[in-house]
Amino acid sequence: MKDIRVGLIGFGTIGKGVVKNIISNGGLIAQQTGIRLEIARIADIDLQRERDVSVDPSILTTDAEEVIHDDSIDIVVELIGGINPAREYVLTALRNGKHVVTANKALISKCGVEIFETARESGADVLYEASVAGCIPVIKSLRESLVANKVLSLDGIVNGTCNYILTRMQKDQMSFSSALEEAKAKGYAEADPSFDINGTDSAQKLAILASLASNSWVDVDRVYVEGIAHITQKDIAYAAELGYVLKLLAIAKFGSDWVQARVHPALLRRNHPLADVWDVHNAIYLVGDYAGEMMFYGQGAGEKPTASAVVSDIVDISRNIKSAARKRISSLPETASTKRLIPMNQIRGRYYLRFTVIDKPGVLAQITTVLGENGISISAVTQKERHLESAVAVIVMTHAAKEESIRAALKTIDSLDVVKDETLMIRIEESE
Repeated sequence: MKDIRVGLIGFGTIGKGVVKNIISNGGLIAQQTGIRLEIARIADIDLQRERDVSVDPSILTTDAEEVIHDDSIDIVVELIGGINPAREYVLTALRNGKHVVTANKALISKCGVEIFETARESGADVLYEASVAGCIPVIKSLRESLVANKVLSLDGIVNGTCNYILTRMQKDQMSFSSALEEAKAKGYAEADPSFDINGTDSAQKLAILASLASNSWVDVDRVYVEGIAHITQKDIAYAAELGYVLKLLAIAKFGSDWVQARVHPALLRRNHPLADVWDVHNAIYLVGDYAGEMMFYGQGAGEKPTASAVVSDIVDISRNIKSAARKRISSLPETASTKRLIPMNQIRGRYYLRFTVIDKPGVLAQITTVLGENGISISAVTQKERHLESAVAVIVMTHAAKEESIRAALKTIDSLDVVKDETLMIRIEESE
């Protein structure tokens, strides 16, 4: 039996979930792996908060440095989130020869090159399964199970807050604002939900997955990001009539020397594997050149799912320690070299366009003329109401076109006197 001493930095929701998991399932882990985990030290700035788990008070501290510099600790678990001071804690732990487990998507997506270079120099492991999609083992699968594959594409619903909001808008005809307030009331959304609804959270997770899938670091600051705040319940209903559902997608596609990486609302046909992922669940749909299509589905956040992923990483590193096989499997790309990231305006796809126009003869002809001048062909047109000389919605579905052509056309169309509001554009994501 191998004893592994673990130090936690952060004793919030996930931290106490990790402690509870090790207390309740530590015997099972020991039986299955021959590894006995011990929580040796816990650092948190607030030790007075009520927690539904009991630990020996002597292992608690408000000073994270006591965890990082404790020579008896084998693995440091960082669960405070954000960039600073988490970055310095992780780097110092690695320089001290300690292995690191983190659930910090912001840190890995933004500082991954520096962190993994430091880990290489020290010979330590860094694992981060909980940084993307909670307990869903997509990172481990990309690192290990799919190593014999070129990943061709990746589509993910990786933010439970947004998926819950869109679920309520689609299934219960709620407005965006009402669905958001309900998500806050149920604890699915933060008091300030901008990080989720503007797509930042999804972009950080996508940068990590795309880096793994392409074996090349994807700069999170260059991922195209668009949130869901502009989506209306009417557009969701119009799309449903046409056979589509709307999701906030994290999308990556891969070529021999290029990567696409983008986050935005997208319409999916009802038979797409991701179309029936509802509420706060996450899912990642992958296509490999040998494995073909597969989908990972489960709970993407919360105390228990996230703690499960953290403890799984702790056990993985513990197995490496037990067998004296550090860095048995690479955690992220071995080098910081990057492939070419395709600009958003060069991407081709189909589009849903909702025009708000005066209902009178000749208006549609003006719109189709501009679209045609920009090389955009139409697959379907629907007018939702008839109110002569009043503003009405006209829905246009296009064939595949380049994004820069769509944007150029909409700039011209929105300047027409007969157009009374900015045109809403939603991309249509087709199965490969």
